[in-house]
Amino acid sequence: MSRGFVKEDDLEHAGTDVPERPVSAHPNYVTVNGYALLQQQAEVLEQEISNLAESKEDSGTQQELAVLNRDLRYISARLESALVTKPDATSQQVLFGATVTVEDENGESHIYEIVGEDEADIKADKVSWTSPLAKALIGHKVGESVIWARPAGNTVLEITAIHY
Repeated sequence: MSRGFVKEDDLEHAGTDVPERPVSAHPNYVTVNGYALLQQQAEVLEQEISNLAESKEDSGTQQELAVLNRDLRYISARLESALVTKPDATSQQVLFGATVTVEDENGESHIYEIVGEDEADIKADKVSWTSPLAKALIGHKVGESVIWARPAGNTVLEITAIHY
């Protein structure tokens, strides 16, 4: 492209225009632990921003600062909208914050914790309360079977334990 068609300002700000992270339209229910994790993430981001701001500025640094600032805005918004929810430890039903043990159709046991969207981590068996799995489990009791609608096909899960 000819330099005649490029504004100098565009070159100076290339790569620093980072799109915002989408914020869920669902209520921001979080566990006590999830809220603490969000606070910790905000502190880490603030420290990283501070460290980068002190370093030599180049286009790579500007890009990294833009990403870190965007992430901090997202985390700050999630902290502001957080609805910290403590589960009722006496409940006999699956509710937000529950750790649920289920048995699948093959007799295999699985344990899932129902948490907020930002805390969800399937590798750690933490599922968002908005996920199809959590929606299938919420409101049910030990001994009940639920149908988990999955892209790979529906599966039946029997709830064998609920812990808070």
